[in-house]
Amino acid sequence: MKDLLTIGDLSAAELKQYLDTAKKLKAEWRKTGNKPILKNKTLAMVFQKPSLRTRVSFDMAMLHLGGQALYLSPNEIGLGQRESIADVSRVLARYVDGIMARVFAHAHVIELAQYARVPVINGLSDWEHPCQALADALTIVECFGKLKGLKVVFLGDGNNVARSLMFACALGGAEFVCATPKGYSLDEPSVDKARAMGGAVTVTDDPQAAAENADVLYTDVWASMGQEQEAAERAKIFPPFQINAALVARAKPKSIVLHCLPAHRGAEITDDAMDGPHSVVFDQAENRMHAQKAVLALLMGGKKPVTKRKKS
Repeated sequence: MKDLLTIGDLSAAELKQYLDTAKKLKAEWRKTGNKPILKNKTLAMVFQKPSLRTRVSFDMAMLHLGGQALYLSPNEIGLGQRESIADVSRVLARYVDGIMARVFAHAHVIELAQYARVPVINGLSDWEHPCQALADALTIVECFGKLKGLKVVFLGDGNNVARSLMFACALGGAEFVCATPKGYSLDEPSVDKARAMGGAVTVTDDPQAAAENADVLYTDVWASMGQEQEAAERAKIFPPFQINAALVARAKPKSIVLHCLPAHRGAEITDDAMDGPHSVVFDQAENRMHAQKAVLALLMGGKKPVTKRKKS
């Protein structure tokens, strides 16, 4: 039994297995519908943060695979408040076959996994967003047929999404460039870890140079949930890192534009970039469901990932 807590803990073989499984399940769903491989199984979905894509994509993924999902709101759980995380984990594991948690602190999802006897999936934490990175990698592979050798550029805040994407690029052999304002870059230990995994990683504060000859341009909101008090200050600092038509013109002619959503149009991305011919943002959003089907199938469906992975 295994969990999915971070992309940084996966092997290249495991990443490939998740992507191959996602492609297979997506093709099967479009052709005949998915086989009910999770019949009579239930996923508990624990939410500290609200989400459109995380909730609906996991809910529909379980439905398509023959199982069911149970939504648990912040008021119903109160992780670490109404009762300890360890107790929540041990209780839920007696009722359900898997737990997905969307939390503020990464330590919370780690503790859930420590005490659960069922698989635990990180639906988002302040440290990583592994489900998003799997959808991102799936989208890139669909567009280019590979990850290896591509130049993937993330612009904006060096956040959890950027970190997971960096690790996915390292495992897949893509060059990763993270362009952020000074003081907002990815932390050095994470960058060092990605490089130790074999990744070609560049950290810069020059968005124009970063976008040059890029295959993929990616951005996220400048202030994530929990950073609302910083939003006004960040709005003054981040505009040079906006993805717009001029920046897209610096990338390769067949480049793609990605955004994990929700988007603040006119801030980190303009309408002409979001809705233009390079954008595959809504294909990327759909791929959250297909990538997560692969996670559910491999963790809850009786199939084991190909290699052992160290615990977080």
